[in-house]
Amino acid sequence: MVLRAVGMAAVLQCLPCMARAPLRPLFTGGPVVRLASGMALAEQAQQLFQSTVGAVLPGPMLHRALSLDPGSGLLKVRDRSFQLRQNLYLVGFGKAVLGMAAAAEELLGQHLVQGVISVPKGIRAAMEHAGKQEMLLKPHSRVQVFEGAEDNLPDRDALRAALAIRQLAEGLTADDLLLVLISGGGSALLPAPIPPVTLEEKQTLTKLLAARGANIQELNTIRKALSQLKGGGLAQAAYPAQVVSLILSDVVGDPVEVIASGPTVASVHNVQDCLHILNRYGLRAALPRSVKTVLARADSDPHRPHTCGHVLNVIIGSNVLALAEAQRQAEALGYRAVVLSAAIQGDVKSVARFYGLLAQVAGAHLTPPGTGASLEEEERLQEVAAELQLPDLQLKEALEAVVGARGPVCLLAGGEPTVQLQGSGKGGRNQELALRVGAELGRWPPGPVDVLFLSGGTDGQDGPTEAAGAWVMPELASQAAAEGLDVASFLSRNDSHTFFRCFRSGAHLLRMGLTGTNVMDAHLLFLRPR
Repeated sequence: MVLRAVGMAAVLQCLPCMARAPLRPLFTGGPVVRLASGMALAEQAQQLFQSTVGAVLPGPMLHRALSLDPGSGLLKVRDRSFQLRQNLYLVGFGKAVLGMAAAAEELLGQHLVQGVISVPKGIRAAMEHAGKQEMLLKPHSRVQVFEGAEDNLPDRDALRAALAIRQLAEGLTADDLLLVLISGGGSALLPAPIPPVTLEEKQTLTKLLAARGANIQELNTIRKALSQLKGGGLAQAAYPAQVVSLILSDVVGDPVEVIASGPTVASVHNVQDCLHILNRYGLRAALPRSVKTVLARADSDPHRPHTCGHVLNVIIGSNVLALAEAQRQAEALGYRAVVLSAAIQGDVKSVARFYGLLAQVAGAHLTPPGTGASLEEEERLQEVAAELQLPDLQLKEALEAVVGARGPVCLLAGGEPTVQLQGSGKGGRNQELALRVGAELGRWPPGPVDVLFLSGGTDGQDGPTEAAGAWVMPELASQAAAEGLDVASFLSRNDSHTFFRCFRSGAHLLRMGLTGTNVMDAHLLFLRPR
């Protein structure tokens, strides 16, 4: 989801407040001056978010997943062991793979013979500019880097990378071990249609299906059927070599067959499934001859669907793991911490309403007996939660924990809400969610509990902005109005970034820069009795 550039009206609205607003320190990961209890709470929130991201950075993840005994050359991956003797090869594709490959090469040393990775265009320059040397391969690295898929769209550069990855995999023997690094964005970075289908034909068919209402599962089924490497194709190309796939998940629920379209997971779909989808959307008769040829060939191939018994797939980083670390860190700070969900999805308006009601109900439970939330408020919260249909929501457990708490509470969640564009503003789903939650919190009368909500993208970039997200408190709307900023007006234009850049001179923005990882978003709700 990309929110477009800011309009001139919003810029003009921003100018007066920039002269009047008091300066606040920006979040850089270092200490923040404790100006007031609100700022102290904000400091804790920002530090906790940074800890959440730190748990899923490439270096820590790789070292948790892999261990190498230099003496014996024995590589351990979780509970499996592999003997290394100049027989280790590496391939990778995804937005976080550059840092993953750098950490892997440092760990594996001379045992690594050769590698090929496909990463987003411009990422090496961006990491170098950000001073993240640990995310860069060393000079004379044995790993060849291809950059492509500009704007996360498959292109000729990504196709060249995919073919180089296939060539490496096909050259392996039964004595070799292939280490596969996968992260979000890997699908666009690994496009290799089965000839005679061209990249353009595959893209056109995918766009036609999407335009007619095909869901992501249906799109992936077609993509895999027409791909050399997806749907287990990479694993098949590497056979009979052993394959170890280390996966950083950016998908709700961590389904390995969906992340990057499952290049090391056998597809459970066949040609009949594809034809059924194409018939459903009235596209079978209009298929290019090349697509018909590939589907007909696959239908008569006795080896499909193949298995991937020679593959070990391991999720080494996910939203669940990041939230678990956030929970540990929050407890260390003295909070009663509960993970609500790692599968927050749905329209950002509904998600914001959920968090606003949750803050009201949970905050009331922290007040003295007899002043708790009304039955009507609790019922509304349950209704909104049911509408969101979150499969892992621990709402009952969270509210019980709040009732039993004797002090501050931190409720944690993650996922990836969606924004329905209705304006030409600038922002991203995290800043929009934070702004909407701020508006929701402002609807309730002040109480004896400090409340703070933070939403941030773990990749460090929220939409086409330099911010990862933002944090808000119930006073946001009234304080913004005092600065001449109308929250509803900014929301109507999807212009959350301009709002936060103006409000308090940008003090409520999370600025981390590129993190080199991505496990969707983290949402932190703090409730602290005064």
